[in-house]
Amino acid sequence: MPLLHTLLKAAGLIALTASVLASPAQADEGTGQQLYPLFTYRTGPYAPSFIPFGAGNIDYLRYINEVEGGVDGVKILVQECETAYTIERGIECYERYKNGYKGALTAAIYPHSSGLDVALTDKARIDKVPVVSPGGGQNIATDGRVFPYLYPLVFDYWSEAQIIVDFIAKQAGGYDKLKGTKIATLYHDSGYGRDTIEPLGILAKKYGFEDIQIPVPHPGEQQQAQWQQIKRAGADWVFLRGWGVMTPVALKTAARVGFPANKIIGDIWSGSEDDARPAGDAAKGYLAVSVFPPGVNYPVLETLKKKILDAGKSDLKDKSKFGTVYYNYGVVEAITFVEALRVGHKKFGNRPLTAEEGRWALENLNIDDKRLAELGAKGLISPLKTTPDNHKGESIAAKIIQWDGKGWLTKNDWITADSTLFAPVIKAKAAAYAKEKSIALNN
Repeated sequence: MPLLHTLLKAAGLIALTASVLASPAQADEGTGQQLYPLFTYRTGPYAPSFIPFGAGNIDYLRYINEVEGGVDGVKILVQECETAYTIERGIECYERYKNGYKGALTAAIYPHSSGLDVALTDKARIDKVPVVSPGGGQNIATDGRVFPYLYPLVFDYWSEAQIIVDFIAKQAGGYDKLKGTKIATLYHDSGYGRDTIEPLGILAKKYGFEDIQIPVPHPGEQQQAQWQQIKRAGADWVFLRGWGVMTPVALKTAARVGFPANKIIGDIWSGSEDDARPAGDAAKGYLAVSVFPPGVNYPVLETLKKKILDAGKSDLKDKSKFGTVYYNYGVVEAITFVEALRVGHKKFGNRPLTAEEGRWALENLNIDDKRLAELGAKGLISPLKTTPDNHKGESIAAKIIQWDGKGWLTKNDWITADSTLFAPVIKAKAAAYAKEKSIALNN
C-alpha cells in the first residue's frame, strides 16, 4: 500500500483513491451481523463429501436467518472460501476471515479438515480465534487449560477407537473374549488416518487383542496388497479409516479377496451413502460408526424440508441427498454454531459476538435432551456439554449403522465412550505441549 500511495500522489490522483479502495458503505455492509466463514471444498477429490454437507450447513443457517429472523435477532452472514481440501488454501481462508469481514464479527472458525485443524493449533492460540472441529478435532485439544481456542466438539478419533473395540467386544461376548482377536486397522496414510494408532495400542495392551496397522497411500485407489496382507494375517475384524474414494475401493477389494463386509467397520468419514453405494453388492452388510445418523424422520429435518427445500431455497441440488449422513452432519455442525451464539447472547447480549466472547460461549455449551427436543434434533445429535477444562464434551457417543444394499440401518442406540479411559494420557500429552510452548495453564 505505501507504494500504491506514492504512485497515486506522483500522478496527482490522490482524489481517486476512494474509487480504488472499498467505500465506507461497502466496507461496513456486514455490521450488525455474525460472520460464518464457510470453508468449502467443492473442487478436488473430496468434493462429493462436502457438497451435501455444505448444503445441510447452509440450509440450517438460511432457515435461522429467513424463518426465525436470525439468532435472537442477529443475522448470520455466510461467506464461502474454497480450500479444495488443501492446508495451504485453508490457511489463506483463515487469515482472510479471522478478524471478521466488512464489519461482521468472527466468533469462531470451522476449518472442515483434520489436517487444517492441526495446522491452525498455534495460530488460533496466538490470534485468540476459536477453531471448532466437530467430529474431526484433535483429542489432545479436549484439555481446555492448554488449548483454550480449540474445540473438538461432539466426537474424536480416540473415542471412536474405544467405541469400535466396545462393539467388537459385545459381538464376542465380553471384553474378556477379545484376547487373541485380530483387529486390523486399514487407514488413510495422513494425520487423520494415523490418529487412532496410539489409542488402539493402549486398548490392545489392556484387552489382549492383536493390533494390526496397515496404511493406504492417498487417495487409496490401489489396495490389493493391503487386503492380501489382511487375509494372510488372519484378521477377524477390519477398522476402515478411509476418506473419499478409498472406502468403496476397500469394500470392492475386500470382496475380491473374500473378506466379509459384515466384519468391516468404517470410520465416521467412511460411513456415508457415497462410501457404500459405489461398491455395489460388495458393501452389503458393511458396518460404520455414525455420529451424524442418516434419516429424515427428525423434526428439524422435516422443518427444513418444508421451509427450505420445498420452498426452493436449498443449496442442495440433488434432492436425493437430503437426510443423508453428510447432509445431516452439516445440519449438526450448524446447530453447534447457532447454539453457541445463543449461549453467548445470554451473557453478552443479543448482538454479534467477538472471538473472545465466542470462546466463552463454546466452553459453556449445554445442549441437553430438553434442548435437543426443542430443536427437533433428539437422536440426530447426542447431548453436548462443554466446560472450560473439557472442550470436547462430557459425554461422547456414536451409533453403529449397517448398509443393507440400499440404505443405512441403525444397529443400536448411542454407545458412550468412557471419558476416563484415556484422560491421564491426554492430560500428560497436553502438559508436555504446554511445557514445549511455554504455555501457562489456565488453572
